[in-house]
Amino acid sequence: MTHPEESPQGVDNVLLDLGFDDAEELSAKAALALRLNQLIAERELSQTEAATITGMTQPKISLVRRYKLQNISLERLMQALVAMGQHVEIIVQPARSRVAGITVAA
Repeated sequence: MTHPEESPQGVDNVLLDLGFDDAEELSAKAALALRLNQLIAERELSQTEAATITGMTQPKISLVRRYKLQNISLERLMQALVAMGQHVEIIVQPARSRVAGITVAA
C-alpha cells in the first residue's frame, strides 16, 4: 500500500499527468469536440449532414465523433462550432490567480 506522500501529485489536466507534450491543446480540442458532438447528437445529424453544415469532410467529422483530434486544428473546430450557430469567444488575460495555460469552457 502506498502512502499519500508517496503518490505522485496530479494536476487538473489528466493529459498532462499522462505526459502528453501538447496536453493543453488536446484538452482544448476535446472540449470543443465535446460541444460539437453534443450539437450533432441534439440535432440528430448524420456525419454527412454535419459535414455539409460545418464545411468539414465526412471523414473529419468521423474523427471528431471518435475524439481522434490529432489532425484537426483548434481553429477548424471553432469554425465548425460557429457554422453550427455557436459563439466562440477567446479571452486573454494575465495568469494572476492561475497557472499560465489554456482553458476552454464549452
